[in-house]
Amino acid sequence: MTRLIFLGPPGAGKGTQAQVLANLLNIPHISTGDILRDNVVRQSDLGLKAQSYMDQGELVPDQLILDMIQARLSQGDTATGWILDGFPRNVAQAGFLDELLTKINSSYDHVISLEVPDEVLVERLLKRLRKDDTEEVIRHRLAVYHAQTAPLISFYRDRQQLVSVNGNQPMEAVTNALQAAVKV
Repeated sequence: MTRLIFLGPPGAGKGTQAQVLANLLNIPHISTGDILRDNVVRQSDLGLKAQSYMDQGELVPDQLILDMIQARLSQGDTATGWILDGFPRNVAQAGFLDELLTKINSSYDHVISLEVPDEVLVERLLKRLRKDDTEEVIRHRLAVYHAQTAPLISFYRDRQQLVSVNGNQPMEAVTNALQAAVKV
């Protein structure tokens, strides 16, 4: 059984690598963005609550995201493991997640941090050619990531749960490094 938390800045490839690893391990890749969108589309109670915040241009509260994660982790396909991608984003959320996992008698094996230099990330994200991916917006998103996640990375490193992987190499090499890190 493998249970992992993936961290990484925008453009590091964490979603792609989490999906590749999930397929290799035959476990679900749980993206908080996907969970949120799924709940909204299905108009679940949680999705309707989340939609009301999003309609007002507000962030969905941590507790609501945590409730969605708890519901997702209680589904049968997570019995053999999971990869959580996009949560936690800060130390407070990490604390909430620890409490949730204790409550449902679960834990995680490793926290994987994909490390990629900012200049490489800017270059990668500009190549996506999305309307909202201007250099200014990308640099702002990276600044927010570093402000919120740097303490989170230290939090997990201090607990000796962090595995850093060089994400600035060809995709296959990153996948191989991840497999070695989690001993697949």
